[in-house]
Amino acid sequence: MSMKDLATAPTSADANGITVLLMNLGSPDSPDADGVRTYLAEFLSDSRVIEIPMAFWKLILHGIILRTRPKKVTHAYDSIWFHEQDKAGYVGAPLRVYGEKIRDALQCHFGERLTVKLAMRYGNPSVKDTLRDIMDSDSSRILVLPMYPQYSATTIATAIDQVNKHIQTMRFIPELRFVRSYWHEPAYLDAMANKIQTFWKTHARPDKLIFSYHGIPQRNVKLGDRYYADCLATTAGIVQRLALSEDEYLTTFQSRFGPQQWLQPYTDKTMETISREGVKSIHMLSPAFAADCLETLEELAILNRDIFLANGGESFEYIPALNDDEQHVTLFSQLIEKHIAGWE
Repeated sequence: MSMKDLATAPTSADANGITVLLMNLGSPDSPDADGVRTYLAEFLSDSRVIEIPMAFWKLILHGIILRTRPKKVTHAYDSIWFHEQDKAGYVGAPLRVYGEKIRDALQCHFGERLTVKLAMRYGNPSVKDTLRDIMDSDSSRILVLPMYPQYSATTIATAIDQVNKHIQTMRFIPELRFVRSYWHEPAYLDAMANKIQTFWKTHARPDKLIFSYHGIPQRNVKLGDRYYADCLATTAGIVQRLALSEDEYLTTFQSRFGPQQWLQPYTDKTMETISREGVKSIHMLSPAFAADCLETLEELAILNRDIFLANGGESFEYIPALNDDEQHVTLFSQLIEKHIAGWE
């Protein structure tokens, strides 16, 4: 090719399309020991998630955890899996299925204005493959929208890390924007409050409403992670809309792992305590999850329900995540409009 040909050859810089990259945590490709092991190996090798010397941690991970844990949780994954295709053809892990439904609803909403893609931080569809598809299209502007309302280095920061890891290998770099968090958006708080109020129309109001957030080690917060503050502020924003008094709700933290002190109060311990103290009915939800997954459908809706009922509680109901609700799709469409301003 001559120098003249090089000067006139089309390049990625000629593209000006916009792609929105939705990102969530991920799930195993299959609800069996091999699928779970592969997923956990990637997830638990992330230094943003496990903040201890990696050489030491690898010995524990590969010597103990990956040999034992996949067998323990395979049944749990299998119990929540969408094994049969629904009428629209969606099948698989709930987290991925709801992500695909939100992606498709947003694509329908925006039409040809932009492209909406979905990638998982761990597992598939991978960030690497999805970014390659984007750069092979007419997009040179990417809005990364991690589907986590509250900020944490263990979720949003590692999602951004993964995008940057693969972007830095490219010859032509796209324009990038990131949504850091969205718990404070009125549309999000309104959607959460409306979800609860709608649930209460068909279920009697409980003695207490439990806001259970995924936990992180207390050490992370001491080192500057703002997740704890975001969670408390989320509860406050929803409670204000519901006009609840202080004795009508609690904020707790779930899914602790390992010997460290995690954010407290712990959800499971709280279930033991309040049921023994005479609380007879509760409704539980997790504003930290945009879509239902193992931590909500199994850990909250089953395991914590069992703890509450075994210690004297009489009625436990889990309020589903926003999933592909219309209000959720509207929230994301508003976020996208806000963050692509100036690109059209």
